[in-house]
Amino acid sequence: MADGRVSAEQMAKMMKEISVSEFFEKNRHLLGYENSTKALITIVKEAVDNSLDACDEGGILPSLKIEVKQVGLNRYRMKFEDNGPGIVEAKVPLAFGKMLFGSKFHRLKQSRGTQGIGISGALLYSQLTTGKHSKISSSTGGSKIHEFEMMIDTVKNEPKVVTHLKHANSDKWHGIKIEMEVEGNYVERYQSVPEYLKQTAIANPHAHIVYKGPNGNLKFNRVVSKLPKQPKEIKPHPYGVELGILRRMMATTRSKNIRGFLMNDFTRVGSTSANQILRLAKIESKRKASSLDTAEAGRLHKAMQMVKLRGPPTNCLSPLTDELITSGLKKEINAEYFVAVTRPPAVYRGYPFQVEVGLAYGGDLNPNTSAHLYRFANKVPLLYHQRGCAMTNAVEGVDWRRYGLQQSGGMPTGPLVVFIHFASVWVPFTSEGKEAIANYPEIIKEIKLSLQDAGRQLSKFVRQKKRARQRQLRRRLFERYIPEVANSLSELTDKNQKTIEKKLEEAMKKDKEISMDVTPEEEEKKETKEVEEDGS
Repeated sequence: MADGRVSAEQMAKMMKEISVSEFFEKNRHLLGYENSTKALITIVKEAVDNSLDACDEGGILPSLKIEVKQVGLNRYRMKFEDNGPGIVEAKVPLAFGKMLFGSKFHRLKQSRGTQGIGISGALLYSQLTTGKHSKISSSTGGSKIHEFEMMIDTVKNEPKVVTHLKHANSDKWHGIKIEMEVEGNYVERYQSVPEYLKQTAIANPHAHIVYKGPNGNLKFNRVVSKLPKQPKEIKPHPYGVELGILRRMMATTRSKNIRGFLMNDFTRVGSTSANQILRLAKIESKRKASSLDTAEAGRLHKAMQMVKLRGPPTNCLSPLTDELITSGLKKEINAEYFVAVTRPPAVYRGYPFQVEVGLAYGGDLNPNTSAHLYRFANKVPLLYHQRGCAMTNAVEGVDWRRYGLQQSGGMPTGPLVVFIHFASVWVPFTSEGKEAIANYPEIIKEIKLSLQDAGRQLSKFVRQKKRARQRQLRRRLFERYIPEVANSLSELTDKNQKTIEKKLEEAMKKDKEISMDVTPEEEEKKETKEVEEDGS
């Protein structure tokens, strides 16, 4: 129109559907590609996570090779190789070239990736910033290695295969190789590719990782030769299902009636519980689930929340365990004292989760800086968005002064590394970039309880170290004045000063040997007795 207004008909002509690939093409920051420095870390993260997941599921101890090589101004060639089970020929283009394509989204069990976006997002970023295709090689250990050169058709959200070659596999190699060129900015600091790999090695001590970077090579050796416990898939729990999802499940169920639907499609719902739910909802048990109208579905959903049910099974989780947390921390951090705490599984919104905490104290850690916080979700390091994360809020909510550390309103100060692992079938990330966990009260409570438990154990070591330091200072002070004390005693007793000095030095040496023989448990009992005597 002449005045610039647009009619409804004209608006209708402008409306069109967009694919998920087109959406992320314009909103790549949602996937973690908001700047060129973070882009390199994100690509490494997606490739490494996929490799570790595949190896764990395939029952293979992971061996990973990563290479980042600068090939021009802000241009890097990235290569990844793993020894996983590989991907069958027909699925390779879809796994890497189609967003929201994967095997984990609908499964309720702990895994590193769930959305089916990660590695295809890396290919999308590559073609966006360089215009080049990526190379993917895969073998399941058979006679052939399948090599694809491909891009993503963002309008259709479909893979676009440029070439597909087959090579002889004389070594019976199995796994995945990825090669791509991207725009990026390489740095080596706290938020960097080496730091990401270091933290990955801590949380995955069963993995062997070799890294070849622009500034040198790194190797993270395997220190555990046993695969972590594999989680089992579970069905949804009634407490975690929203009304819209319930209606979709009712429309697609294979159960013959609504009673069977409750018992077969949900966990922790038996015959008695199903009857109780239907009685509260006032719904006939023989009716088909798909026949329920909106009002009936609403009553059913409400009744499901009212009936008392057991919590969901926890065999869908794969915690690191105290032993692996301690092994991982000792492997990469030179500290004096290590402690790990694994909390019993808990539930939020019907989803089971488990919190694990590790502390490393002393040694080479700087005593004059804030504690380093290592955050993990399903064994994956979270390097960005620390301020908005439930883990950070939980750490800052603990009174660390009770455990012998300094604190002024936020993170504790001292030679300390705080390790937090959140394991769940559904991690409530604050964005698609998967960098921070949402502030659910149940989650923050469990993290704080874990930290307090670990803090109590740490405080014993801190007190013992403080007492040892005080004894050492007193000993040095006394040693400094031994000649003067001996001289005074010599004048009072008319005995030889050198003899007195020798006896005092022998007494000091004997005291030192006795103090070194005292165990931490004996030291703690002694300290407790002294505190009680002081109080009386």
